[in-house]
Amino acid sequence: MRVLLSTYGSRGDVAPLVGLAVRLRELGAEVRVCAPPDEEFAQLPAGTGVELVPFGPPVRALVTGAVPVAGGPPQRAAELVAAHFDTVAAAAEGCDVLVATGLMPAGVRSVAEKLGIPYVYACFHPFELPSPHYRPSLRPGRPNPPEVTDHRALWDLDAERVNALYREPLNTHRASIGLPPVDNVRDHVFTDRPWLAVDPALGPWQELTDLDVVQTGAWILPDERPLPDEVVEFLDSGAPPVYVGFGSMPMRTSPDVARVAVEAVRAQGRRVLVGRGWAGLALTDDQDDCFAVGEVNHQALFGRVAAVVHHGGAGTTTTAARAGAPQVVVPQMVDQPYWAGRVADLGIGTAHDGPVPTAESLSAALSAALTPGTRARARAMAGVIRTDGTTVAAELLFGAVHGGRAPV
Repeated sequence: MRVLLSTYGSRGDVAPLVGLAVRLRELGAEVRVCAPPDEEFAQLPAGTGVELVPFGPPVRALVTGAVPVAGGPPQRAAELVAAHFDTVAAAAEGCDVLVATGLMPAGVRSVAEKLGIPYVYACFHPFELPSPHYRPSLRPGRPNPPEVTDHRALWDLDAERVNALYREPLNTHRASIGLPPVDNVRDHVFTDRPWLAVDPALGPWQELTDLDVVQTGAWILPDERPLPDEVVEFLDSGAPPVYVGFGSMPMRTSPDVARVAVEAVRAQGRRVLVGRGWAGLALTDDQDDCFAVGEVNHQALFGRVAAVVHHGGAGTTTTAARAGAPQVVVPQMVDQPYWAGRVADLGIGTAHDGPVPTAESLSAALSAALTPGTRARARAMAGVIRTDGTTVAAELLFGAVHGGRAPV
């Protein structure tokens, strides 16, 4: 069986897909992964035998503003649609099934249609899928009318925004390969049977929707890398520190977030381990209670810290929960406020009120996360998180190709 996995997004979109690719290879499948050409993403499948096909412009440059996009979101959407019909279509030749994730992959299902192979849409947080239980995240376009508060009505407006960005380029390319036009791009991409690659304890899917959602569990890429010697030395030199890192978030609204975080952690009498990330966080002084790290194995690191302060990405939230580490979520965008709410509801950490922390507000949130009760709940949650999501998804794909129920 030959499988193409396609995504466009940050590390939180790429790593789970590589995790699935590794499991598929272990089960005997040939796998290609289409992903952004960022150098750090290219390192993820190193040594796994998974072929990585560069797709679209580098994400980090777009997120950090290093490369501004002329024409804004509509131009970016049109370019990504074109890349689906070009790069992804070429990579899909000879494949038996196609899986798409990440930033609205308009065009991938069309490639599968043209090739006559099954197509699966998967997402890494439940809040992306239309539901009466919550509001959609904001997209580029006109703001919601303040008088519209019904969730279903807001999801209808969400579909209109997706159409405004993607429908014209998508239908132009579909016509070029002999396919009929699509009226509702979002629902066409999602299908009526999307996959939810999220741990059911952390992000359960609530029923009573029009979707037949398949929740596989999180797709985890095992990380066997040892921690750097200097990190181990810092960890061994005192009490467990608090890790502070915001992943792929540039943190433009909080340019002094490193100083704020260090002050907040020190106010709790704790040492600090700062993750540089795409915000480029750095130490604010040369005191020996602080240490800065770049790209490291979070699966190994989070089990050795007192708490994890982060942005609330699905991957970081899941990794911290698996490690039994209390969390403080400072949500910035999209699904992150929802993950902050889940962490607070489960009692395994706290949700910071808003995306811009002060030393006082972050210290207060951290104080609550460091209580014995929160740590006990976080450790208990670690025993609940499932690790077989990639196996579940791989078996479903084998079934789709070899006589089981096709995803679409």
